[in-house]
Amino acid sequence: MIRRAAALALLVLAGTPAGAGAVTELGVLPHGQAQPGVSWGTTPGILSPDTQALMYDRLTPLGRNVTDATLAPSADGAGFFKSSRLLAADDPSLITDETVTGTVRGAAVSARIRRDAFGVPHVYSATDDGVVFGAGYATATDRSLLIDQARYNGLAGAIDLPGTPAIGLILGLYQFRPSPQVVAEVTRRQTRALRAAGAEGRRVLRDIDTYVAGINLWYGRNRPDAPPVTRTDVYALNAVKAQFLGQGGGGEVANAEVLDAVRARLGRRRGDRAYADLKQRNEPESVTTTTRRAPWQTDVPVSRARGLVRLARGSFRSAAPTLPGPQPAAAAVRARRAEASNVLLVSGRRSATRTPIFVGGPQIGFTYPGLTLEMGLYGPNVRARGATSVPFPGYMLIGRAAGYGWTLTSAASDVIDTYAETLCGGSRTHYRYRGRCRAMERVQAGSIARGEDSVPVRFDRTVHGPVIGYARVAGTGRLVALAQRRSSAGRETTDQIFFKRLTFGGVRSARAFIAAAQTSPQTFNAFYASAREIAFTTTGRLPLRPRGVNPDLPVDGRGRHEWRGYLSAARHPGDVNPSSGLIVNWNNKPARDFPAGDQRWGEGAVMRNDLLRAELARVGEHTPATVLGAANAGATADPRGLMWPQVAAVLEAAPAPSPLAAAAAAEIGRWSAAGASWVDTDGDGRIDAAGQASMEAVWDGLAGAALCGRLGAVACRALEGVHPRFEPPPSGMYAGWHQYLSKDLRRLAGRRVRAPLALRYCGDGRRAACARDLWRAIEAGARAEAARQGGSEPSAWRRPTVLQRFVPVNLRTIQYTNRPSGIHQVLQFAP
Repeated sequence: MIRRAAALALLVLAGTPAGAGAVTELGVLPHGQAQPGVSWGTTPGILSPDTQALMYDRLTPLGRNVTDATLAPSADGAGFFKSSRLLAADDPSLITDETVTGTVRGAAVSARIRRDAFGVPHVYSATDDGVVFGAGYATATDRSLLIDQARYNGLAGAIDLPGTPAIGLILGLYQFRPSPQVVAEVTRRQTRALRAAGAEGRRVLRDIDTYVAGINLWYGRNRPDAPPVTRTDVYALNAVKAQFLGQGGGGEVANAEVLDAVRARLGRRRGDRAYADLKQRNEPESVTTTTRRAPWQTDVPVSRARGLVRLARGSFRSAAPTLPGPQPAAAAVRARRAEASNVLLVSGRRSATRTPIFVGGPQIGFTYPGLTLEMGLYGPNVRARGATSVPFPGYMLIGRAAGYGWTLTSAASDVIDTYAETLCGGSRTHYRYRGRCRAMERVQAGSIARGEDSVPVRFDRTVHGPVIGYARVAGTGRLVALAQRRSSAGRETTDQIFFKRLTFGGVRSARAFIAAAQTSPQTFNAFYASAREIAFTTTGRLPLRPRGVNPDLPVDGRGRHEWRGYLSAARHPGDVNPSSGLIVNWNNKPARDFPAGDQRWGEGAVMRNDLLRAELARVGEHTPATVLGAANAGATADPRGLMWPQVAAVLEAAPAPSPLAAAAAAEIGRWSAAGASWVDTDGDGRIDAAGQASMEAVWDGLAGAALCGRLGAVACRALEGVHPRFEPPPSGMYAGWHQYLSKDLRRLAGRRVRAPLALRYCGDGRRAACARDLWRAIEAGARAEAARQGGSEPSAWRRPTVLQRFVPVNLRTIQYTNRPSGIHQVLQFAP
């Protein structure tokens, strides 16, 4: 055994052969490896930190015209992707060489860290502890600024500080200064949850301590005055990820505002039906990742919902703390949301080489320093490479091992409910629960600072969770407190068990992958590909509500409508090697009868995922180049283009009011037929398609003409608060009213509609009246655009190229694309 261990140590440290098993292994991380103030570009042989941003940007104008040559790995940054090979320690592409040593739990640990031309660290050790220790040191080297900014702000996410997302504090350059009460509570709850998870949870705790030791070695050498990083900081960092990407729900108050607005306009019966139309909670025409059914929560009409508490529109008063400094910055903090990431998996039956193809990654924004960083890890039980992040104690978030790859998309399944607490004793801090009056718990949370300004932070909690605010009950005017319960609260870090299995060889099949994913309490869609299988599953601790409760709206908190447990792993959506040969997800509905979370109004009849499927349908047998081409074309295409033929069909029922309106509509038609792209292929600073300019000019008016005549201005404004008319670039084009138009106008045009809307909207259901309303909107928008463009010929109109800026420090600007930004992988494994 001693000889075997010694031989293993020599192999790991001196140069284990790079693993065979992959024929295409590519990746690009647009924000690169370095952080401001730490430039690997100053090291001889290492490329400029923004090299990968330029590579990523270079692919965008190609659209679907991706070839095998595009996929040639670039060693000098002149191409589109770099290799994501697993590298032996003596690989000639590795440039720097550093050995780090330390002591953890009284034992010596050591790691060798070598960097390639892109600054990516590859960590080698004879022990798994050494790999984790080296990963901590490399993470601190490349992301100390993010650690500094997030380690305390993350605690705001861990305690669900009302109305104040941790990611907003981080990117807004605020500093949450937690109280000892908060630090002790988070430490106790997260540690207890990991220990309760058994041997794997205890191993994660061990890895966290080892990882922290590596981080603190870097701080001791480079920032000796900084407070040492602790377990609690890692817990806080995990809470950032959980809150930003791994939870859903909590939109009940805004939903109640919409319900009250449509009832005020249409009356109780028709208002309830309109609310159901607009919410699209379980829209049967919405694209799904699998055709299998995965029923979770039954649909309960508002009129029959048990325990429903309707809120009076405009009565909600938030309990969110007032943030210091300029209020526009504070408003940006509140607005953080994540509906991002996509993946395209093609099985062997649809692949030209008969082996699966994987193209995908997380779309988590463009930031400096990046929220992710790339790393290679090599030890006795680990050979993996990909994107990790500061919450991960030596594990990969998104990546590949020798024989498989994985990625995630945010699912936003409904794991948060809002309870209306009945106040008692004439108090705002006492509430009734299970027959008796209770005092709320007052949490002295600490303070939030920005620059020299600082404000104290405190909030109240009930048995359900933090009080997010107060509102009046519709019809009675009675004041209620609104508290939120989250199923993953206090156990965010147990999510790391999943990634430990992936990174350290605990996944050897699709079924093992699905089993590992179900250890996560956070809500994601998780995807897997190997040389034989493709698979996906939806993760999360999904609550089971009592029968008859509508999960989209506030529920009575007096104790009769509590959760009844959690959905079993076997009932989660998922699939392995589907008969279609495809697994495609862009944050869309995972399965039939798996309803949208209460804060998601955009899972309608036309979704951006339809763009990816349409591109894949162009090819019978796929190669990595054709799948990447589909992803690239979809990344700059507009889903409203899929809906435009229905508009055009209705417009035929009335004459155009002017040649200008007719010409604008014709340009939109041509743009739609050509793929509805936003791309600037020639780099002249203008989007190529004239029809895109016309669509932008007419859209808001067109959408309003189709819906607001029936809904009224007040209800339309309320609807815009939860479901914007469109989310144009540089947003993600996830949601929009084109989904309503698709169903309403198809019925007007006499075309097939599965599960038609309960009410008729455009023109009150009269085709000619609707056509006249739409034409008037097109006319008004076209005239405004003609004045803006300085010419009345729509074929000559062009809008400026949409640019994406890296925040919070604008160090790089690239053309808009909705491709994965946390890392974008292209993989195909050999049999």
